[in-house]
Amino acid sequence: MAVTTMPDIDEFALTLQEDVRLLSEANGLSMEEAFFARVSDTITGSGEVDLLEYFHHRGTPQSGIRVDGWGGDPKRGGELTLFVVDHADNIDAPTLTGTELNGLFKRPLRFLKAALDGEWRNRLEETSPGFELSEMISARWNSFRKIRLLLVTDRKLSSRVDGREMTEFHDRTVSYSVWDINRLARIESSSLAREDIVVTLEEHGGALAVLPAHMPNSPYAAYLAAMPGSVLASIYERWQARLLEQNVRVFLQARGNVNKGIRNTIEEAPEMFFAYNNGITATAEAVEIEDRDGVPTMTTITNLQIVNGGQTSASIHAASRAGKDLSNIFVQMKLSIVDAERAEKIVPDISRFANSQNRIAAADFFSNHPFHVRMEEISRRIFAPAREGQFTQSRWFYERARGQFADLRSRLTPAQRRKFDLEHPRSQLFTKTDLAKAEMTWRKRPEIVSLGAQKNFAHFAHQIGKEWDKKEAAFSEEWFRNAVTKLLVFRKTERIVSDAASSWYTGGLRANTVCYAIAKLVHDLDQEGQSLDLQKIWSIQDIPDVLVDALDQYAELMHMHLLAPPTGGSNPTEWAKKKACVEAAMRQEIELRCDLTDLVVSVEETRSRSAAGKRDQLMINGIQAQTKVVEVGTVGWEDLKAWAEKTSMRLTPAEAGILEAATRIRHKPLSEAQAVRAISLLERAATSGFSPKERI
Repeated sequence: MAVTTMPDIDEFALTLQEDVRLLSEANGLSMEEAFFARVSDTITGSGEVDLLEYFHHRGTPQSGIRVDGWGGDPKRGGELTLFVVDHADNIDAPTLTGTELNGLFKRPLRFLKAALDGEWRNRLEETSPGFELSEMISARWNSFRKIRLLLVTDRKLSSRVDGREMTEFHDRTVSYSVWDINRLARIESSSLAREDIVVTLEEHGGALAVLPAHMPNSPYAAYLAAMPGSVLASIYERWQARLLEQNVRVFLQARGNVNKGIRNTIEEAPEMFFAYNNGITATAEAVEIEDRDGVPTMTTITNLQIVNGGQTSASIHAASRAGKDLSNIFVQMKLSIVDAERAEKIVPDISRFANSQNRIAAADFFSNHPFHVRMEEISRRIFAPAREGQFTQSRWFYERARGQFADLRSRLTPAQRRKFDLEHPRSQLFTKTDLAKAEMTWRKRPEIVSLGAQKNFAHFAHQIGKEWDKKEAAFSEEWFRNAVTKLLVFRKTERIVSDAASSWYTGGLRANTVCYAIAKLVHDLDQEGQSLDLQKIWSIQDIPDVLVDALDQYAELMHMHLLAPPTGGSNPTEWAKKKACVEAAMRQEIELRCDLTDLVVSVEETRSRSAAGKRDQLMINGIQAQTKVVEVGTVGWEDLKAWAEKTSMRLTPAEAGILEAATRIRHKPLSEAQAVRAISLLERAATSGFSPKERI
């Protein structure tokens, strides 16, 4: 089982407090909203809920009504999530008692009750977030089967509170979940930002008889099983998207979708399901096996991941929810046991090969994907220019895995930490989801960004993964600088919108307004054969006043556009997620009150800079590969050659020649091109079981 070391809570709380204040000052947010913005990615990244939208509404003190937002995907999952924020901004705040907990959970329930009252809704201001949320709830009420209430707090939950039983509201099940400072710290201390998935099979219908499919001295364990459809449906009901997070193709296409062929088999020939269906390929970090009457029986699975068979799982789950009989359904499962240390490397490869019949380049797009590794390496290497009035250059810190920044900082001495803080301001820390939001916005896909951080990242991963396979040299230092500049513009636009609260900004829809405003600006410049001079903005590390003015105009135009969905159509939040909304937005006309001439370059110039960046990256790749070839050493390459012969590893004649040449590098170094291919060969062998220890 993966073990998560509990972090120092006081240190985490101080860091969180600093982050929240920084976000509040930088983006013009209230401390409460800044706290929500800081922790929302952690919560959605945990898999508990897909999307969290901040929709603050507070009734009169007498009404006891309050809600701070909603989440989930009501259309697909039939589940509505409402949350409240309890932000103390005090690391010495008293623990959250059971009585306080009950009082806080009553508030969103009161909002829910009021939202179903037409007279109450009609008394709300139509442009207010509370009105939009209540209208959405009223319109979709019949599709909701379950209500989830979340409490998000920077306080500690009292140790005397060990849970809260589910209740009912208007024949809907209501569940309760608390994200306190302890839980936030525990999740963020994990490099994968995940809590363990521990499947106790007895709780889902019974333990599984299994057939071991590995040799006694095998480097990994594997099992085959015939899993009852009801067991798979129950497991999927509990963890849903979290079971699929290691497979981007499944994440994008299979969640909640019902494959017609699978559905027909379930309904018309359930006894043939095992024969007709390919089953699921899965991984786990650990299992518990008991001997029951001489039969190996699996009782527990830790960190189960379905890397192939997502549609099978989702379709069986959907059939279960629809009341279909699953008693004659059995699903074949191939389960490979991969320990936590190797999971990030091995699981993506299992996913990629298991999905080879319908391969997707992004199937192994996780924190260890070469794209993320390169972005991290560049971010640690290059300095950003000093801003006007400052003498110290700094870096933009790319956190490819949750907690890297805090972990690196915690291992430094006080003197080293002061230097680190000067070189890496917390305001210049950014994550994979931050990068994805800015990049997808620039690609003129605001409707995708509006789906929320996790879904947007899945689409981003899909696109970047394919582009990496096609031309990885395109992701150069130039690409990194441009990406950071796009993020700089994105964050500045967030502040611009918040600052417009006294003029055109009505509250709510800030995230949607920001991505639509930038996408519209990029689109309009494209129409003129131009683009923003990202190089110039990078050089000053700030947004010129003329661009601020233009972004303010674009944001106002887009905000009004989002507030006016088609008559009888979706509410503004749902409207923002539609392609039709983007198409209508791009047709909007605007007459700028400022001149952007000095801040734009031609498309040809942009392409020329990109080409130069690619050439530089190819040279860097070659130099780095030559260095690594030397580090592996003659003995290491001889070990790899012997291992390749022993395992009958498939090598092309060219690869065999390069491997032979690598064993003689003392006499003749490899060229840059040869070194790149040699390292690629080494990495391929590692995924097939070649251990670095054999190179000693």
